[in-house]
Amino acid sequence: MTVLKSIETLGGTAAQPWVITPAGDACLVVKFGEVLSTASNRLAAQCAIQLGEAVRSGEVVGVTDIVPAMISIGVHYRPELLDCGDDRCPFEVLMGQIEAVLRRASSGPVVEPRLVEIPVCYGGEHGPDLLEVADTLGLTPDALIALHSGEPVDVLMLGFAPGHPYIGVLDERLSPPRRATPRTRVAEGSIGLANRQSVIYPLELPGGWNLIGRTPLTLFDAERPEPCLLRSGDRIRFVPVDAQTFDALERQERAS
Repeated sequence: MTVLKSIETLGGTAAQPWVITPAGDACLVVKFGEVLSTASNRLAAQCAIQLGEAVRSGEVVGVTDIVPAMISIGVHYRPELLDCGDDRCPFEVLMGQIEAVLRRASSGPVVEPRLVEIPVCYGGEHGPDLLEVADTLGLTPDALIALHSGEPVDVLMLGFAPGHPYIGVLDERLSPPRRATPRTRVAEGSIGLANRQSVIYPLELPGGWNLIGRTPLTLFDAERPEPCLLRSGDRIRFVPVDAQTFDALERQERAS
């Protein structure tokens, strides 16, 4: 009953735009809305960063993993590490710690996102679906590329595979459906497009996105101090490059 009362008092106001609910006995979810929006996505990303810092500093205890999604954060924890006293459960204790961080993160200055430039060789062997997708959308290939690379867009979340970014929301004219038949193998670095979002395949993977280009950058490397090139909340600018530049950048990337 105590837990249910705590849940019912949460969420939805301008001062406290989140809801915290349990997801089993060792995970909770912080949700920042019901529909994806730029504001809710950026708030989720900013709060996830602040929460990670609070865990590392010891302000929040017992947490084993933080998983930011588009408008929510999953927090995995070890209940036995929380000091609950005689009248509280681990969920309540952790919720109180997290709420203190969320209030600070949501009321403080907005953290300026990183701007990351992603070189992309569009079309040809690197983007085998470009011509078909452009035709489907009633665009020329050059017009599609101009729309895709014209304005910076947000990294909405990482998921599906290590370092795999979901990027958007793109121009409303860039809304082809996913492929009816997914590919069993998609090359590392391939840029996918569907439903006003893009992805970048960090590894060779199966996938059903329309492939319009490829980047020579390495999105995920377990040997790097920071394995993932991108983070939730980053801003992306796709930069068109020709095949010769792509090859040169790829050689440089592999040598580093």
